[in-house]
Amino acid sequence: MTALTLPARARAQLTCAGIRVERGGRTVLGGVEMKVAPGSRWGVVGENGRGKSTLLHVLAGTLTPDAGSVHRSGTLALAEQEMPTEDARTVGDFVDEHLADSRAALAALDAAAQALADDRPRADQAYAHALEAAQVLDAWDADRRVDVALAGLGAVSDRSRPLNTLSVGQRYRIRLACLLGGTYDFLLLDEPTNHLDLAGLEFLTVRLRDHPGGAVVVSHDRALLADVATSVLDLDPTRDGRPSVHGGGYAGYRAGREAELVRWQAEFEQQQTEHARLTQALTEAQNRLTTGWRPPKGTGKHQRATRAGALVRSVRRRQDDLEQHKITAPVPPQRFSLPSLPARPGITLLYADQVTVEGRLHRPVSLTLRSGDRLAVTGPNGAGKSTLLSVLADTGELSPSRGLSPSTGGVHRAPHTRLRLLGQESPTATHQRARQLYAAHTAHLVSTGALAAGDAVELGALGLLTSRDADKPVADLSLGQQRRLELALTLAARPHVLLLDEPTNHLSIALVDELTEALRTTRAAVVLATHDRQLRRDIDSWPQLHLDAPLRQTTLRAQG
Repeated sequence: MTALTLPARARAQLTCAGIRVERGGRTVLGGVEMKVAPGSRWGVVGENGRGKSTLLHVLAGTLTPDAGSVHRSGTLALAEQEMPTEDARTVGDFVDEHLADSRAALAALDAAAQALADDRPRADQAYAHALEAAQVLDAWDADRRVDVALAGLGAVSDRSRPLNTLSVGQRYRIRLACLLGGTYDFLLLDEPTNHLDLAGLEFLTVRLRDHPGGAVVVSHDRALLADVATSVLDLDPTRDGRPSVHGGGYAGYRAGREAELVRWQAEFEQQQTEHARLTQALTEAQNRLTTGWRPPKGTGKHQRATRAGALVRSVRRRQDDLEQHKITAPVPPQRFSLPSLPARPGITLLYADQVTVEGRLHRPVSLTLRSGDRLAVTGPNGAGKSTLLSVLADTGELSPSRGLSPSTGGVHRAPHTRLRLLGQESPTATHQRARQLYAAHTAHLVSTGALAAGDAVELGALGLLTSRDADKPVADLSLGQQRRLELALTLAARPHVLLLDEPTNHLSIALVDELTEALRTTRAAVVLATHDRQLRRDIDSWPQLHLDAPLRQTTLRAQG
């Protein structure tokens, strides 16, 4: 029988030291040090493209670093952001693979019990070993734990369902349930809150808090980090170029990061002042050398040579001082800039009249939107939030924003009103460069008359992609960078009505904060559906439309 992989429990260890990963001549990770012990919960944060997902693969052993070492003792499981779309397995097959050790442990225990009953040689020893393995794995309870996790995350529990018939979110929740229902020493989770509703988020939070092993969680979900993280690894730039570790959970990270930036900025300004002083000193020394070193007439030749040499040495000394004085300039964080979105005062921009979609949006919904209105659409997964936003986006334009026609009712849009939807999932990435894709999109808006040429916004003005990233093929961008590009394409139209479906997915903490602040002040009408708990706390003053109530007509007038 194949040897079982048993958790190490209190003896489990997961450490890394001096980790460096390079890709295409660029350092993706450098100087990473971690020690994950049972009971510790690490949050990993940083701007998009800083190597957070790469670090999880290094810890899991699926990627060998260019330098450094990783020590693993115990069992671990990795949940990546993406899952294959074509998968012939069923839900039951997937569960069985994750519970294979528990299945094998119970089978071995049954065989050992039979051997003991048959009074075979050394059967008692084999039975003791088999019993210990089953107990360590808690094998008898394995299926129940997974079933509880499936229910808690709102995942499909029908073991006969093929995975390729399920949505991306459903497949992700099934995998996450298998991990949370397992007995792994270490959980490595990449953006685990994506595709979870509020009930699922609460279940995940409790499970991570109660997990006896260690956890490393890459997340932009500020509420999750605040609720579960005991330590935070920050991969954003620092003064010494090394990742920083903050104790005291997420609050400790925010306070430590802010203090570090203040010190960094003060040091930078001090260095700039000193650099300017040394530059001025060098200029003055050079001027003396070229114009002021000649002594008055009658001065001896020896004296003239001595003075010239002293001036030359003074210039060289100041040159050396200037060369040795380096400015460790803080890399300015990329700041998001929402373009000015136009208002149309006194006009009803959008009116939805008792719309439904068969099998997807059962409750008739009516709503009215005017410039400056805000509306939060809430409800559990499957309630029809994305469907409603898609119906509102069905504007009949030449290039609709993923619109969906209603089964009953209708959506009426005022003439010359621009409306755009940022969908929950980005389209398939192309090999076209991001800058070219954005330019072509903007040119199309102008050529079709949807946008005046003078209203076009340059990609760089939005602060969403660096110049380096904008020159990459879209397929080479990280998920977060692709999400930034999708947001840029949405804002390029300068919409009067902005529809946002889970806009924080894959976005960095800093960008989410900046986007939230921008939504408070824009003159456009904004409709937003999100399960991001911190974002919901930030917009708790907005009117809300709940889609989880019994079947009945719902009419809502959003308010600014």
